[in-house]
Amino acid sequence: MNRALRFATVGVVAVALLGGGAAGAFAAPAHLHSPASVVATAPAKPALTAKASATSVQAWQEFRISGVATGVKAGTKVTVQQKQGAKWVSLPAQAPVNTKGAYAVRVKLGIKGVNHLRIGAGTTVSPEVTVTVR
Repeated sequence: MNRALRFATVGVVAVALLGGGAAGAFAAPAHLHSPASVVATAPAKPALTAKASATSVQAWQEFRISGVATGVKAGTKVTVQQKQGAKWVSLPAQAPVNTKGAYAVRVKLGIKGVNHLRIGAGTTVSPEVTVTVR
């Protein structure tokens, strides 16, 4: 290729790049340079799991409800709630969430029959667990 043609080609490419005509073909996409493209991890939505150590106990026999709290700060106290009629009532059974997000609460129930329980931490609640008291 002769020298004049080479200079002309380089000139056309340079003008196209400076003018932005082919900039998209040679440059990184604009969204990679914008501050909005920084991937920020959203805080985990608070959630609780719950599992009773027994499904049936004698009245006032101790059992445990344990689980994992995600998106809940370590040290936060979780509380056992019992369904009484149509209302959920907090019981005086609490335990802190450890640094790994786990908790275990000691529970004693005296209301005979099927008891519906859950764990609460602020406005976050676990799925219901059922324990029968004989």
